[in-house]
Amino acid sequence: MPLKLVPDDTNIGFVKLRFIAFALTLALTIGAAALLAVRGLNLGVDFVGGLTMQVEFAQPPALDTLRGRVDRVGVGDSALQEFGNDRTILIRLPLPEGEEGAVQRVVGKVRGALEADYKGVKFARVESVSGKVSSELISDGVKAVGFSMLFVALFTWFRFEWYFGVSTVVALVHDVVVTLGFFSLTWLEFDLNIVAAVLTIIGYSLNDKVVIDDRIRENLRKYRQMDIKQIIDLSVNETLPRTVMTSVTLLAALIALLLLGPEVIFGFTAAMVLGIIVGTYSSIFVSSSLLITLGVKQRAAGSEDARAKGAERIG
Repeated sequence: MPLKLVPDDTNIGFVKLRFIAFALTLALTIGAAALLAVRGLNLGVDFVGGLTMQVEFAQPPALDTLRGRVDRVGVGDSALQEFGNDRTILIRLPLPEGEEGAVQRVVGKVRGALEADYKGVKFARVESVSGKVSSELISDGVKAVGFSMLFVALFTWFRFEWYFGVSTVVALVHDVVVTLGFFSLTWLEFDLNIVAAVLTIIGYSLNDKVVIDDRIRENLRKYRQMDIKQIIDLSVNETLPRTVMTSVTLLAALIALLLLGPEVIFGFTAAMVLGIIVGTYSSIFVSSSLLITLGVKQRAAGSEDARAKGAERIG
């Protein structure tokens, strides 16, 4: 017998909850945007440039003592951050000037100083990015997200109608802003992996929303006398088993990675988990119900009448 997370006769009144959903969506979006404006993001070396070393200690070090030890090496002001646990520390330093060998000399100095003071210390990862490259990566990341949102709007506009495109983009903006706000709140490192996660979230959410929009458009043509609120509830309930099964399957795999996976993909996995939850919520409660506010009933009916008159003239 196949597993059914949602019964076939499910009939939830999602439209009745739309004002609560709109208020929650607005509050989350404004709160996340305020966090981003005030607190910003903990940009990784990909975006700010410099030298980053991931160092693993046998015992949790005192950060003030460790910072003082690194600063005494004389390679610039250091910034320290715990990474995953209190025994793994990210050490950030300014990128040394000069040829490529200058980075290796700085790493060698820091390694020698720490190995002398801390037994069993290990350097798990070393990364360096120049300021020019980091600025280009910021620009490319912003363009990638911006163009993806633009193409989403154009796709849904031409695939359906403009109001479907507007409702989808509003929901996607909410998904992206809330995800960025989460990284501002938790201060997890924001690097190129997270940009990839954001783009993946946009793709996942778009797929979810297009499935629901397609069913709404189909039911608008099938039940021309039915109230738009009933059509939206019917359409969301009809697609709910697919939406829930897809989300639960993905979340099961991602949560396993979040708990058991390596630290290097922790931020990416956390972004994906949050994005799927937020994206599923916005698909069910926000994007579809927003069509009522945009007047989809009148426009859809007008389009159907125009098609009917055209068919009569042809006949």
